[in-house]
Amino acid sequence: MKKLVFLLSSAVLLLNACTSYDAPKAKLNRIDFQTEIDGKQNDLYIMKNAAGMEVCMMNYGARIVSVMVPDQKGKFGDVVLGFDNIQDYLDNSTDFGAFIGRYGNRINQGKFCLDGVEYQLSVNNFGHSLHGGVKGFQYCMFDIKQLSEQSLEVSYVSEDGEMGFPGQLTVKAVYTLTDDNSIDIRYEAETDKPTIVNLTNHSYFNLSADPSQSITDHILMINADAFTPVDSTFMTTGEIAPVCNTPMDFRKPEVIGKRIDDFSFEQLKNGNGYDHNWVLNTEGDATKLACLLLDPKSGRILKVFTSEPGVQVYTGNFLDGSLRGKNGVVYNQRAAICLETQHYPDSPNKADWPSVVLRPGEKYTSHCIYQFAVKCSNEGKECCGKNKKCCKEGADCKEGGACSDSCCQKPCGKAEGKPCAGSEAKPGRNRNKALQ
Repeated sequence: MKKLVFLLSSAVLLLNACTSYDAPKAKLNRIDFQTEIDGKQNDLYIMKNAAGMEVCMMNYGARIVSVMVPDQKGKFGDVVLGFDNIQDYLDNSTDFGAFIGRYGNRINQGKFCLDGVEYQLSVNNFGHSLHGGVKGFQYCMFDIKQLSEQSLEVSYVSEDGEMGFPGQLTVKAVYTLTDDNSIDIRYEAETDKPTIVNLTNHSYFNLSADPSQSITDHILMINADAFTPVDSTFMTTGEIAPVCNTPMDFRKPEVIGKRIDDFSFEQLKNGNGYDHNWVLNTEGDATKLACLLLDPKSGRILKVFTSEPGVQVYTGNFLDGSLRGKNGVVYNQRAAICLETQHYPDSPNKADWPSVVLRPGEKYTSHCIYQFAVKCSNEGKECCGKNKKCCKEGADCKEGGACSDSCCQKPCGKAEGKPCAGSEAKPGRNRNKALQ
């Protein structure tokens, strides 16, 4: 009898745990992500803010699975690529949404020398080490703590010698979904032996929320006067080249597809499109805008801020239609763009570039912010007069009136006549930098 009572009590507790879990907007089923991998439990976690934005993550690779943000009409859509079950992640070697380490990007032939010792890393891409090797962090199981409804802490211990890297490295990152629709990521790492570290996030963005459509009509701005050229194996040549008078110049907003197929420019031929590191002008200041991405149709905007010296821009050149993602959508070439904040590729072998060395007693820190917003359209301003609505909250939307440019940016469809809440929020002034 006692055993029966215990079983019934356990069932009630389990039922309560399940029913208290709010289903995500992204049409994901939690049960489809619950499985054991490498002896650890995988699960789906949700962050939500007061504005209705939602981010889903899981333990496997500490991956961002979905990001639900509104367009200029207030309609929510998922703006990152991924799968709607864990099995598809396990069956397909992709980096969708993943926490990348120990070293994001490439190391030439997987070799580097530190304190007179040469290390050979796992190689997995044209004879080079890419994103940590054959089993980088994107294929590892992270511990995740739900700190609050709007914050998650992910952590992982990389053992000495894992993928050839020296030292036991303990990594942690806190993901916070802020009320200004930002995903704020703060990385930390410590080691017990001298090693190298370069952590980043590998989300694939399509701001239209329709990944059956290409991102070539998105508009991109990169705050960078220079980039690091690559050879035919995607390895940096060691140069820092000016973007001026080249298709790499995004200092002013440009349509991505305008020059992406100009293979007369050797760098685009080598990368099969954009797959390059830009040398940011931001000087490690995470309050300065590094990149801006805009989808003109939906009005969604993504702003990137970082303490890192570089950003890798990858335009999904090798997506080939062989993968079906969430909702059965086929991911064709250039279905998304990655904006990976980072130290430069092959930095361990470039003494003149910002250092990626981490020693015992030091703490690696890095800060990245993905801030989402919307752009008011001409259509939104027209409906101000017709329907007494304005895509800028707080504007005077009387019949025949015009939307005031002095109002703060808010998603379209907000109730008219409310006082403006203030100017657009800016990210916090945290100036943590990765060790130089």
